[in-house]
This record gives sequence, C-alpha cells and structure tokens, in this order.
Amino acid sequence: MTIQDITSYLESIAPAHLQESYDNAGLIVGQPDTEVTGVLTSLDCIETTIEEAKARGCNLIVAHHPIVFRGLKRFNGSNYVERTVIKAIKEDVAIYAIHTNLDNVRHQGVNERIAQRLELTGLRLLKPKNEEMTIGSGMVGQLPHPMGKETFLRFLKDRMELSLVKHTVFPEEQVTTVALCGGAGGFLLSDAKAAGAQVFVTSDYKYHEFFDADGEIVICDIGHYESERFTTQLLAELLTKKFPTFAVLCTERNTNPVRYYV
Repeated sequence: MTIQDITSYLESIAPAHLQESYDNAGLIVGQPDTEVTGVLTSLDCIETTIEEAKARGCNLIVAHHPIVFRGLKRFNGSNYVERTVIKAIKEDVAIYAIHTNLDNVRHQGVNERIAQRLELTGLRLLKPKNEEMTIGSGMVGQLPHPMGKETFLRFLKDRMELSLVKHTVFPEEQVTTVALCGGAGGFLLSDAKAAGAQVFVTSDYKYHEFFDADGEIVICDIGHYESERFTTQLLAELLTKKFPTFAVLCTERNTNPVRYYV
C-alpha cells in the first residue's frame, strides 16, 4: 500500500480541485510511492502529532488542516510550522491534508458528519455550487423533534461534546431547522437565514459579527476545533472501510490551542 493508493482514494471522495483558492490541501511532506506502515488521522498536524505517529508505527498522517498554507522561505525552526515540517522529514513521516475539498462535498464530508451528530434529516447544502447539489458550502436540516432554547442548547452541547456555547438571543419559537458549517462559517449567515433555519451552528465569530443575527436567526459559535473534531473519526472510517486490513488510527492528542476556564 502506497501513499498514492490512499490519497487517490480520498480524492475520489473529495477531489483536490474542489479546495478553495487560499487552501493548500494535498501531499505536503513525503513521496507518493512510499510504502505506508500505518495511517494516523487528525484534525491538525503539529509537532506532537508527528511524535504520536512515529510512536504508533504510522508513517502517514492524514489531517484536515494543512500545516503549510503559504510558502516557507527558511527552515530554521523559528516557528511551529517550520518545526513540524522539519520533524516530519527527520522522522520520515508524510503529511497529507484534505481540507476545504472535504468541506465542499455533500456526501461523506465534514458538514454531513456534523449533521449526523445533530441527528438532522432532510439534509441539503446551504450554498450549492453545482446543479446536482453535490458540491457546496454548509448544510441545513431538520431536528428529530422541535426543541426549546434550553433543550436545544443541552442537545447541542451533548452531541458535539462542548464545554460551552456562545450564542445570540433565542426567540420564543421552538427550533426545528438548523443550519451549520464546520470551521469559520460566518460567510454563510445570509444563506442560513434564507434557508429558514432558526439556528446557525458554526465558529470563529467576532464580537460585532454576532449583531448580524439581527433577531432573524440564532448564531451558535461552538469553537473551530469543536466544530470539526469529528473529522478525525470520519477520515478513519472512510479509510478503514476501503482498506479493512490496513492499520488506520485516530489521534489520541487534543490539538486545540484554545483552553477554557469554566
């Protein structure tokens, strides 16, 4: 089994050309013809992820977030990006990222996994990019039953394994329709409103941006890591299903740089 075998399969689900222009998905460190001893899936790839992969016998990391977004001019270990790349090369661990291309697919993508966690039905893309409605941003669907404010927030916190939820004011009406976007989804707020959602679940909202809810929808900011953390399991499940006799492991490290005091 080579790196090329694995990445070709992943790109059959989320083709590389579907990534956004600013993104850097793909094979970041390593060579396609390298024989793979094991795969470690993760949300991020940082120094500790390389250490974990090496310790667990994996020489390929499949991460959601690319460790490199823009060109590196020096490799002297002056920041965590350079140190991670240097460590990966030294330890002979390849790094592959499957980022916004996995965000932009309707089936088996990041947002569908979030929708599954929230038990949503009648799923559709918030912002389709093709006529077949298979490519696009965000997702919207129906809750298993109507929920009031407290019930919904408890449900959201439990299903997404959250420490806290930042949100705008809830109306008196019950929640039936939920829009969502893993990661920073603020650009989809108008689409969430147009879709008739009472709640928009996403992350990375700034203070003044919360005012944009404007009484028309409830914004629930659950944190970037928290919104996408189950992508690690998604990737492992996809690879295990395709390569059932091959070692695919989920990271056991929490790479979230944000800490909460509650």
